[in-house]
Amino acid sequence: MPNPESWNFGEFQRGETPLPDPNLGWHLYGVGLENMGSDGMPEEIDLPETAPDQLLVRVDAVGLCFSDVKLVNLGGDHPKLFGRDLSVEPTRLGHEATVTVVEVGRDLETTYSRGDRLAIQPDIHVEGRSTAYGYTISGALIQYHLMGPEVLDVDGSSYAIRVDGDLGYAAAALSEPWACVHAAYTQRRRLEPLENGRMWIIGHQDDDREYSFSVGLDKPSVIVLTNVSEHVRALVEARRSSGSIVIERDGICPEDYGVLSAGCTDGHGFDDIVLLNPGSAEEVSRAALEIAFRGTMNLVGEQPMEEVPMVDVGRIHYDYTAYVGCRGPEIAAAYGRERNRCDLRPGGVAVFFGAGGPMGQMHMQRAIESVEGPRMVIGIDRDEGRLAAAGSKLSAIAEQNGCDLHLESSSATISSGSIVSRLTGGIGADDVVVLVPSEDAMAEAARLMAPGGMLVLFAGVPNGTMAPLDLSRTYLDNTQFTGTSGSNLADQEAVLSRAADGLLSPERSVAAVGGIEAALDGIRAMVEGRYAGKVLIFPQLTGLPLTGLDELRDQIPEVGEQLGDGDVWTARAERALIENFKVS
Repeated sequence: MPNPESWNFGEFQRGETPLPDPNLGWHLYGVGLENMGSDGMPEEIDLPETAPDQLLVRVDAVGLCFSDVKLVNLGGDHPKLFGRDLSVEPTRLGHEATVTVVEVGRDLETTYSRGDRLAIQPDIHVEGRSTAYGYTISGALIQYHLMGPEVLDVDGSSYAIRVDGDLGYAAAALSEPWACVHAAYTQRRRLEPLENGRMWIIGHQDDDREYSFSVGLDKPSVIVLTNVSEHVRALVEARRSSGSIVIERDGICPEDYGVLSAGCTDGHGFDDIVLLNPGSAEEVSRAALEIAFRGTMNLVGEQPMEEVPMVDVGRIHYDYTAYVGCRGPEIAAAYGRERNRCDLRPGGVAVFFGAGGPMGQMHMQRAIESVEGPRMVIGIDRDEGRLAAAGSKLSAIAEQNGCDLHLESSSATISSGSIVSRLTGGIGADDVVVLVPSEDAMAEAARLMAPGGMLVLFAGVPNGTMAPLDLSRTYLDNTQFTGTSGSNLADQEAVLSRAADGLLSPERSVAAVGGIEAALDGIRAMVEGRYAGKVLIFPQLTGLPLTGLDELRDQIPEVGEQLGDGDVWTARAERALIENFKVS
């Protein structure tokens, strides 16, 4: 790949660094695409002198994301902007980015050098509060920008990750969304009682079952007992820690659970809720509302509930609320990683809802390329064109890896349930991954799990969005309901390492490319669903309109002929594109 010295960016110099004149970028001034840039074009943005604690970086590639669309639609009301007035203090999109260092502040000279390549992990936290790159911190839809402690020194950590010099720009930029995919299959749930947490045990006074709780009952600092039997009361007294407080609240009806929770937890919710012999869907639904952030509900029983409870599916995704269960009588048997897996079942059947979109294709690619992946991958989408595009990218690698790939279109007359039933002989799927932000899709997906199945809510719906989930199956069938949001440094580092080792090709996700002027059209294309894959912007390229990979062979033959089979993006195509459109 080209190094910084191989580029000719403009007419003027600052120090030894050639810079463009002007430096083009896209500010966002409010809600709607009309508030991005100036009259539909990027603006000229000044570059101050590099401070001692800053880097001047060249932005090499930026992947566009549906999160960018959400930010455009919400403006300052986006949760990550905390009510910021963008008309006064604009931000800049672009959180899937790779950059090259072209100037180093004197305080950073022992850490960074000119020519260093970096990928940005955007999910930045300062004292527990998100200050994400591409949101609160202006992002990468610009040719050059300054980067300082807000990214490079946050609570002692740098959110800029070094990139192998042989990795293409597209691959490096798309390590961020791929990190989110990687994170979806790592354990994010807490699977044991919280040390010094608040536990709530809900039972029935006439329940004569002799439960045991061999591990974990000594961890909470507060244990609230509601309607439990004398046996459970004695069990808690015998197993709790000597310093824990036990509070008894009997005669509490489900409609009063919220008042009890507020009084016992100062409004934070219970870290752990144990439901013994759950029989009422209302009881379970009401109790589930009182789970704290990263809280766990443990359901222990032998009989199915009368009805299906309503569950906050938004919180499963964003708050990592966990639902575990077992038949008992050992309550602790529900906990632990052995019973609660987080990755796709080796040799199993994996179903992906919303498979034709960019993230759906990435999830399926990961499943197909995994050494111990599923034997069958079923991709379901309503858009037949997107499924066809996914097939052109994934069919060959599925054949190479011995994976049985089925891409199926659902409709009003052909349900997802009928598709999965036909392909699995009525057994159901081991894993169902939902990439559609719809509570109806989530509820439907949950019904497709085989015994021992896992539901992954990758797409997010707002907290407070309720959907029917049959939680009886957590203790009867050991099914699991999980969710994930975003990624962290370790996730992205793992993806970059796999890409550098040739075990992953993030660039296969690219569906369209464009230069700096094409960023607005790229956002618009996502709104319209124009491409069945990732839109990638190369800020250093000018005069390149947004172009689908399937158009390159006709429109830019010297680039199109470097694509892989199925019009797949390659490092060779990237080099050819750079040579044809780089800033001059």
